Amino acid sequence: MKLSPRISPFDATGTLEGSVLTAPLPRARPRFRRLLRSYRNLLLFVVLPMVVASAYYLLIAAPQYQSETTFVVRSYSGNANKAAGLGSMLAGAGFSSSSEDSTAVRDFLESRDALDELRSKVNVVEIWRRPEADWDPVARLWYSDPPAETLLKYYNRMVTPSLDSTSGTVTLSVKAFRPEDAQLIAETLLEEAEALVNRLGTRGRENTLEVARNEVTRAEQRVVSSREALTSFRVRERAVDPTTEARNSLQIVGQLESSLSEARAEYAEKSAYLRPDNPLLRNVQNRISALESQVATERQRMTGGQVPGQGPGQASAQAGGGQAPLAIPQQLASYERLMLESTFADRQLASATASLEAARVDALRQQLFLARITQPLVAEKAEYPRAGFILGSLFAVLLVAYAMGWLVSAGVKEHAS
Repeated sequence: MKLSPRISPFDATGTLEGSVLTAPLPRARPRFRRLLRSYRNLLLFVVLPMVVASAYYLLIAAPQYQSETTFVVRSYSGNANKAAGLGSMLAGAGFSSSSEDSTAVRDFLESRDALDELRSKVNVVEIWRRPEADWDPVARLWYSDPPAETLLKYYNRMVTPSLDSTSGTVTLSVKAFRPEDAQLIAETLLEEAEALVNRLGTRGRENTLEVARNEVTRAEQRVVSSREALTSFRVRERAVDPTTEARNSLQIVGQLESSLSEARAEYAEKSAYLRPDNPLLRNVQNRISALESQVATERQRMTGGQVPGQGPGQASAQAGGGQAPLAIPQQLASYERLMLESTFADRQLASATASLEAARVDALRQQLFLARITQPLVAEKAEYPRAGFILGSLFAVLLVAYAMGWLVSAGVKEHAS
């Protein structure tokens, strides 16, 4: 009997004549590993971020309390405007909302100036580093002595002023880790906003009064200048009222011409029956000559010409050795111009004085003020962080992003195959 050689069951090189060797069966992978491999992208991009976010918001995040206040900046207006609610009552008293000033207050509450004034009254660093937030590295303030820029960024996270451009209403929201801290910060910032509005109103009133006072000063100077010019004219021309003097001169000329006409009529009458060398006729003729000379003298004086029988030196001597007086028409033109300037100066002074009085009356009123609509109150429960809303929103976003990525990946694989 012939024996066959011994072969190990795991000897792959050994052969058996007449026998068939089968390959070993593959091991069955665990079902859990297959699930992980199949859903690894979903677990990595959706489940893992949700687990991390849920752990933070449900276990680590510190509760934050919010205190909210609403106010509006009002300015005095002479005309009442129609509005609704509080604005209607204020408009009936002559007040209207000032959106520009509300915007300025909103910008101030977001600025470093507001933060510096807040720090001078409240220890905000200690408030935002309360023990309640020691386990929350995201919400708490990290530094015990932060730089101003870092603290301002954190301040703008916790303090949110918002402006309604339609009504001009400003809503101030403050968050803190204790409800009384949030109310304290909100009340302090509201007082700072009121102080800012008062400064703006005071500055506006001072500017208005200063402008009114300057106008009164200029008007007074104009009145003084016009009075001095009028006095100089009267001294130079030796005429208190050229208008009255011109009227008197015209009356004198009229009377002289009337007498001249009567003398001429008398001469014509007597020359009819008297001889030319008659003394009566000569007397009448002499009176006519005198009246004509007087009329000519008065007319020359009115028009500024040289008086007959008087040289230039005599006129200068009569003027006191100074400048000869102007003719009556020239005097009237200069006098009327000076009187018109004086009248305008008086009216300007009256108008400026009335404006100054009106500005003083308006200054007694508060032109700009901050009206509180709601007061900052102590919160009864923590409203932040809104874990349910944040986690739900995060889950929806991650799920949509994963679905879009899966569709893109499937499209690329299908296109490649």
